[in-house]
Amino acid sequence: MRRLFGTDGIRGVANRYPMTAEIAVRLGQAVAHHFRHEHRRTRILVGKDTRLSGYFFENALAAGITSMGADVMFVGPLPTPGIAFLTTDMRADAGIVISASHNPYQDNGIKIFGADGFKLPDEVELELEQLILATDPKSSLDIEAEGDPLAGLLDPHRIGRARRYEDARGRYQVFVKSTFPKALVLDGLKIVVDCANGAAYKVAPAALEELGAELIVLGASPDGTNINAECGSLHPRFAAAKVLQSGANLGITLDGDADRLILVDEKGQLVDGDAIMALCGIEMKRLGKLTGDTVVATVMSNLGLEVALRRHGVHLERTQVGDRYVVSHMREHGFTVGGEQSGHLIFLDHATTGDGLVAALQVLAIMQRTGRPLSELRKVMEHYPQVLVNLQVREKPPIGDMEDVQAAIDVVNARLGDDGRVLVRYSGTEPKARVMVEGPNTAMINTCANEIADAMRRAIGV
Repeated sequence: MRRLFGTDGIRGVANRYPMTAEIAVRLGQAVAHHFRHEHRRTRILVGKDTRLSGYFFENALAAGITSMGADVMFVGPLPTPGIAFLTTDMRADAGIVISASHNPYQDNGIKIFGADGFKLPDEVELELEQLILATDPKSSLDIEAEGDPLAGLLDPHRIGRARRYEDARGRYQVFVKSTFPKALVLDGLKIVVDCANGAAYKVAPAALEELGAELIVLGASPDGTNINAECGSLHPRFAAAKVLQSGANLGITLDGDADRLILVDEKGQLVDGDAIMALCGIEMKRLGKLTGDTVVATVMSNLGLEVALRRHGVHLERTQVGDRYVVSHMREHGFTVGGEQSGHLIFLDHATTGDGLVAALQVLAIMQRTGRPLSELRKVMEHYPQVLVNLQVREKPPIGDMEDVQAAIDVVNARLGDDGRVLVRYSGTEPKARVMVEGPNTAMINTCANEIADAMRRAIGV
């Protein structure tokens, strides 16, 4: 069982275990050790979002990396997908992102990309974790400890260097604009863009403006503590209000590291990740550009997405929750479009990870190509009512091993038929079970969800 890495790197409250300077130093050493080259200098790119704690984490990581003889390339505040892009564009051996994504500023996290711009597989993260924990980081960092593979200190002349790259943002900005069709422009569009006081606060407005849009910019004054605070994709109602007030054509809301996107149409209605996947997948199918006529989403995506895609000859394949699992499935089977309801949207023809700005440009291209407003385009998908019941559990046995629970699930599945969907799973981080039921009738799915939840409470409830 892994002790540090979760589904998206290491994450926690800044300056509390495991998000401490000591762990960051060890992680820097472990990354430099794992990605080292025998015949040339190893180069590790380090970027961050706008959290106050990002300063000490980037310096702690640099201390660890350079102490192992590798060089550090600082690129400053940039979206997570920007770090993934620059890792390959600048030919680094690995890229490190310091960000807790949509979490409040008190939290921070560290995630790593390989030289190919993709997140590391589980087995590599486990190897890094074992290197980090070769000593007990909770007490002290005894790097001279016997058996510690990071214990050998280099001679002073072999220590690595660290330098800051001032053109990194411009390079990513050029890449983002290149994903928008050259034959199109954004002239005549008024756009509200909310950068969540996060990593995209400079690059998102600049890229959209250079493509011709008239902008109203929100959440672009980070102070180290206001990232995701009443702004961005977690709180899109503020952008929605501004769209209505200003008569804008749409709103673009990003999260703190800009790998997530929620849109607002010109009527102030939210357009989530499922709806974006539906309209992009169907349009790409129409243009003959959807590989395998398939979109990849997680088990949490709404049944309405599946129905909408099927109506246009597009197949939906589902993975477990987490954008890394979506990307892994896409790579394994050669698919190019996927994502999550929460707004992580992956277009592998353009990017190696979820990119909110790139995803927004794909929708804007459809709007400009068709001449249709977002309020019309979004009608391609109708969201089915969805009920989610969370309950505390004392243990987590396999769902299928609990006869009464499985019987309740079978009864509900038979009742819903092809018009509904049931998902029962455990939380990966809490002692909770989650029962989700979708269907065309809200009253019925409420009853169905509670029947299954009651069976679970009797079996394993607290």
